[in-house]
Amino acid sequence: MIVKMKKYVFLVYHRQYTDFLEKLRDVGVVHVAEKPEGIAENDQLREKMQLAAKVKKTIAETESLLLPDTTPADASATIDGAALLQAFDEMQAEKQRLQQAITNTRKEAERMAVWGNYDTKRLQELDEAGYKLQFYACTESKFKPEWETEYNTFVTGKIAATLYFVVVSDGQSAPDIDAETITLNAKNSAQLLLDVEGLNHLLVAHTAKMQAWAIANYKNLQQYALQIEENIDFQKVELSTEPTAENKVMLLEGYCPQSVEKDLDTMLEQENIYYEVSDPVMGENVPIKLKNNFFAKLFEPITKLYALPNYSEIDPTPFFAPFFMLFFGLCLGDGGYGLLILIAATILRIKKPAFRNLAILGQFLGGATMVVGLLTGVFFGIMLDSVTWPWLAGVKEYFITSNNYADKLGGYDPMMLVAIGVGVLQILFAMGFNAAKITIQHGFKYALSTVAWLVGILSVIAAFLLPLVGITIPQAVLYAIAGLCAVIILFYNSPDKNIFANFGSGLWGTYNMVSGLLGDVLSYIRLFALGLAGGILGNVFNMLATDLTADMSAYIRWLPMLLILLIGHSLNFILCIISSIVHPLRLTFVEFYKNAGFEGGGEAYNPFRTKTKTTANQ
Repeated sequence: MIVKMKKYVFLVYHRQYTDFLEKLRDVGVVHVAEKPEGIAENDQLREKMQLAAKVKKTIAETESLLLPDTTPADASATIDGAALLQAFDEMQAEKQRLQQAITNTRKEAERMAVWGNYDTKRLQELDEAGYKLQFYACTESKFKPEWETEYNTFVTGKIAATLYFVVVSDGQSAPDIDAETITLNAKNSAQLLLDVEGLNHLLVAHTAKMQAWAIANYKNLQQYALQIEENIDFQKVELSTEPTAENKVMLLEGYCPQSVEKDLDTMLEQENIYYEVSDPVMGENVPIKLKNNFFAKLFEPITKLYALPNYSEIDPTPFFAPFFMLFFGLCLGDGGYGLLILIAATILRIKKPAFRNLAILGQFLGGATMVVGLLTGVFFGIMLDSVTWPWLAGVKEYFITSNNYADKLGGYDPMMLVAIGVGVLQILFAMGFNAAKITIQHGFKYALSTVAWLVGILSVIAAFLLPLVGITIPQAVLYAIAGLCAVIILFYNSPDKNIFANFGSGLWGTYNMVSGLLGDVLSYIRLFALGLAGGILGNVFNMLATDLTADMSAYIRWLPMLLILLIGHSLNFILCIISSIVHPLRLTFVEFYKNAGFEGGGEAYNPFRTKTKTTANQ
């Protein structure tokens, strides 16, 4: 359900305006109608938004430093946000410096490894004694054996196709050798690796320092982020204000939920603020706040995933929620997998209260999957109607499977017919939803064509199905109703147009409706196909576990069987979960939303309110 809103227009004397905004924020119930053009052109606000993004990034990096068992300290009474950011940036810079130094030193150690554990002091003594050592590298194909006698050359090592060698000369003239000259580091490879070890110790100590800082300041950063958000909200409100009467009077528009308007009215009366209250008119960008019962509220994140309805629409959440739960169960279709979801969701609900709603949603979805799995006789890939377990003998005939019901349904798989039936039901329900929406928005006469489609389709279905179940209704009556609906569809689909325009648009609409309905109904076969595929794949892993280990001893057979079952069912479970989320979403956002005439585009209700416990010091 969409919460009813009231539109407020405030007129405030300019000297009272800042104080008025502070009190408006304290009440915290008004969603201010913003002026995007003013906000986009404000450099100061843009800088604050960039600062907010930086703080958000710092919070994420600080959170990554927190160990699982640590509890951050409470936020301080006063917070110097700029100092916090500077301190973190300096620590990050030092960490990066150490990491870079470790990388460079390790590379240098690798570069010097080919020259062995030389002593720089000893090399200096040789140089002073007249023996100059020069170090070279070249490819093996370029190296000339005569260099060994001509230039007093000694090969020290070879890496891949590269030779490393030393030339000992009298220091008077450099030999003319076509090779790369190598400059030795003051430290040999072993000494450089010792430096790497020392740098690693420094990095560990610095990381511990950062972790201690994160524990002390994580909540301070969060508080600072909220302070910035408050300032951004305040400035947005100021930019959304329209000066009037030569800038003496400030005009501000906003929306308040009807259920809490008394709190706002009380403050306005106390402050002697002039204001006007009215009901929003169709076409206004009214903020959306959803209010649903316990069950439907669990599915609100799915609604928000696509788009919020606009204020003139009906909230679709409580209407698609039961279908979504059923679709999930049909797609997953395995009672064992449903049991796993139910157990995991129950543990999450107990251990992590912050994820309570998500856990309860998981319990509903797991429960729906268990029900479908029990009805169809699939449990961890085991087809219960095919096993020879004595305790199932009395119920096997009731499982909804092809073995039990295909002969009675003309050879069709019963679950395929269930999937199509559920699809037809949801599409017809969506058409009724659309008719109700149009009636609320424009009046019943504009919804008459949609109602005609709904009644006409129901009449044709009744004419076809009722005789099959033994109910006799004169066919002429049903066809007469369908014919009347066809007349309305063709000649009264747009009440504001003449009969010829209606007929043309009616023909085109009929073509689109018939072709679209066929495709929409067929889309629901995926519910049957995915459930069938998951069950078959689970059964295949069961057969692999038994067949591949059939010749093994009973004492060791259990281990490979367990590994095959765990790996196989884990893979199948993951694939089935993905399919059971993606495809119900598609059926909801495409088939249901299209036939329900969903428009969307609603902006979430975001009241101008205080977000921190302390006053922002900016």
